[in-house]
Amino acid sequence: MLQNTAKPRGRPRSFDERQALQKATQVFWSKGYDGVTIDDLVAGMGVGRPSLYSVFGDKRTIFLRVLKDYADANGALAAKALFSPPTLHGSLVSFMRHIVENATEGGMARGCILQCIAPLVDDAEVQQFLKNAADGALALLERRFRDGISAGEIPDDFPVTVRASQVLDLARGLTMRARMGSSRKMLLKDAEEAADLLLLPRRENNVARP
Repeated sequence: MLQNTAKPRGRPRSFDERQALQKATQVFWSKGYDGVTIDDLVAGMGVGRPSLYSVFGDKRTIFLRVLKDYADANGALAAKALFSPPTLHGSLVSFMRHIVENATEGGMARGCILQCIAPLVDDAEVQQFLKNAADGALALLERRFRDGISAGEIPDDFPVTVRASQVLDLARGLTMRARMGSSRKMLLKDAEEAADLLLLPRRENNVARP
């Protein structure tokens, strides 16, 4: 009789990879990118140094994985907030509310790791990731405005690209204000009022002639 001579597999991991990445996010939140050391990640993620390097890689690689994990999760929620309401105005309010609630999660003045931590990292791949994320968000907003045109909510000549960019600018502003300590209540009020401004018709360029 032949016996199974295959070597037993190594010990199973004693940690959840996704949870470890979420813990790494908290480490980068608390110290920024430059202030974080491998020892900080080992302690914060609850992963031994050998496992950290073999599973996740070095600090830079871990940060890039944190950004992707964060962007994927938050991007899905942002898209749901944008496309769930039946009206364009409702969509903009819902999207801006999501931005505020995400930036003030748990009542903390956190902001957004993509806007408050990552832009300070002097790394070409990180900066390219941020550009791609911004381009993707812009495309979703343009699509929602075009849906509004198709539904007859806004005119055919509505400045879709300009207003989509303005939504992102307002979202960044709300996020930074959250980071600086503005209350959720105040930011939510401003977010809802911003939706009215975003839907104003194109302003005619009426310049008085001498």
